[in-house]
Amino acid sequence: MKWQGRRQSNNVDDRRSISGGKVAVGGGIIGIIILLLNVFGGENAQLLTPVLEQMQEQPAQTQSAVPLSKEDEEMGQFVRVVLADNEDIWGKIFQENGMTYKQPKLVLFRGSVQTACGGASSASGPFYCPGDQMVYMDLGFFDELQSRFGAKGGDFAIAYVISHEIGHHIQTLLGTSDQMRKMQQGKSQAEANKLSVALELQADFYAGVWAHYNKENLDVGDIDEALSAANAVGDDAIQKKMQGQVVPDSFTHGTSEQRMYWFKKGFNTGDIRQGTTFEEIR
Repeated sequence: MKWQGRRQSNNVDDRRSISGGKVAVGGGIIGIIILLLNVFGGENAQLLTPVLEQMQEQPAQTQSAVPLSKEDEEMGQFVRVVLADNEDIWGKIFQENGMTYKQPKLVLFRGSVQTACGGASSASGPFYCPGDQMVYMDLGFFDELQSRFGAKGGDFAIAYVISHEIGHHIQTLLGTSDQMRKMQQGKSQAEANKLSVALELQADFYAGVWAHYNKENLDVGDIDEALSAANAVGDDAIQKKMQGQVVPDSFTHGTSEQRMYWFKKGFNTGDIRQGTTFEEIR
């Protein structure tokens, strides 16, 4: 992605130089469960809150400053450019539809973080918290995405994930998230999961729309990087990798095929109307 020398957002809170603080107990199998439920986070981050609140926290550690490497600094600049692109593109789309786009903040962290949705560790993967309307990311996730789940990697995989999480912010602004939660009431777990999948696929669609309007800044191979990431984090791919079998009723984010399809639909059409009908995505 062509990003050097371009506008950077002021809405990034880089906490990567801070180490220590409270960390929720729950490595090992709990960390894996969190990863399965919250790869790309989204609205399902809220589902973890009751669990995390019941778990005791480790004693607070002394916080200390850890200098960022040149590579860390450069990655932070890249994230700021991607967020700025989302601000510009969604600001224009909202304006064209008679609405005002409220810009979210993005927090970069390492290890653990406290949010309005509860505490989370790096194992949670990137996620959006509707409680404070902020995106949270530990960039170490992308190393695991390549080494553990077989994604190609590349900077546009990161751009795709950021834009997916911004998609959840758009759902919050448009009221789609609240609509989904109301629809889940009284449903079986399997039916509630299907609604969650629809929400995640819509966020993938919105990420594709962002990429459509950012074509002039894309390099050859960028879309392939995004599709590789989408393929790697499909529920079926993760379950097969982690437990050797696929349980469709437990899907919360969609299959690899679905995630790639909705990203491509957003990218190919650039028409938000084709992904705003919740029933269609279901």
